[in-house]
Amino acid sequence: MFVLLGYVFMCTCILGAYAWHGGHLGVLWQPSEIVIIFGGAIGGMIAAQGGKGMKAFTKALPSIFKGSAYTKPFYMDLFACLFELLAKVRKEGLMSIEGDVEDPHASPIFSKYPKISHDHHVTEFICDYLRLMVGGNLNAFEIENLMDVEIDTHHHEAEGPASAMAKLADGLPAFGIVAAVMGVVHVMGSLHLPPSELGKLIGAALVGTFMGIWLAYGFVGPLATVLETKNAEMHQVLQTIKVTLLASLNGYAPQVAVEFGRKALSSTERPSFKELEDFVKNAKGK
Repeated sequence: MFVLLGYVFMCTCILGAYAWHGGHLGVLWQPSEIVIIFGGAIGGMIAAQGGKGMKAFTKALPSIFKGSAYTKPFYMDLFACLFELLAKVRKEGLMSIEGDVEDPHASPIFSKYPKISHDHHVTEFICDYLRLMVGGNLNAFEIENLMDVEIDTHHHEAEGPASAMAKLADGLPAFGIVAAVMGVVHVMGSLHLPPSELGKLIGAALVGTFMGIWLAYGFVGPLATVLETKNAEMHQVLQTIKVTLLASLNGYAPQVAVEFGRKALSSTERPSFKELEDFVKNAKGK
C-alpha cells in the first residue's frame, strides 16, 4: 500500500510541477525509449543473475506489495507458541514434544497459532532446533554456532533479490543515456526536417535521460530498499527464536526464556512485559 502511495505522491509532484510550468505531458510518453531503457537493464540483469537468481527474484516480487507479516501480533503468537512448547518440555521432558516437532501441522500447540504454523521458515527453524535439543547430542554452544550458520546462510540467500533489484536500478540511468544518444543519432539523420520537427525529436531524445534517472530513483530503487527491509525482518524473527531457545537450553524457565526473546525485538514490535505475560497466560488457557 505504501509503495503505491509513494508512487502516486511522487508522480503527482513531478508531473504536476512540470505541467504547472507549461510542460506538455504527452512529450514524456516515448514508448520506444522505455523499451530501450528497461529492455537493456533487464537483459543485463538476466545475464548477471542466471536461472537460479532470476527464479529467486521473480519469487520475491509479489512480497513487495504486501504488508509486513512480522508485526507485533505475530510476535505475540510466536512467544506464546514457544512458551507452550518450552513449558511442556519443562513439565514432561524433552521427549514429550517429539510429536510436535516431527509433524507441526498436526501438533495441538502449533495449530493454535496459525500465523506461526503457516510460516514455513519459522516453523522449520523452531522444529529443527527443538529436534536437536530432543536428540541431546549437542550442547548449547554447538547449537548456537549452528543457528548462526543457518541464519547467516538464510540472510545471504535472501539478499539476492534485493541486490538484483538494486543493480537493476543502477543500470537504468546508463541505459537512459543510451536511449538519449540513440535519439540524438536519429536527430542527426533528420537535419533536413524543419526546426519545429527537429525540436520534437531533440525533446524526445532528452526524455531518455530523464526516464532512466526517474525510473531508477523513483520506482526501482525504492523496491530494492523494500526487499532489504523484508530480509531484515525475517532475520530478526530467526534471531528472536534463537535467543529464546538458547535461554531455555541454558536452564532458564519458559517465562524467562521468552523475556530473552522479547528483548531481541525492535521497539516497534516489542510488547511490554505485562502485555506479553497476560497474552501468554490467556493463550495457554485456550
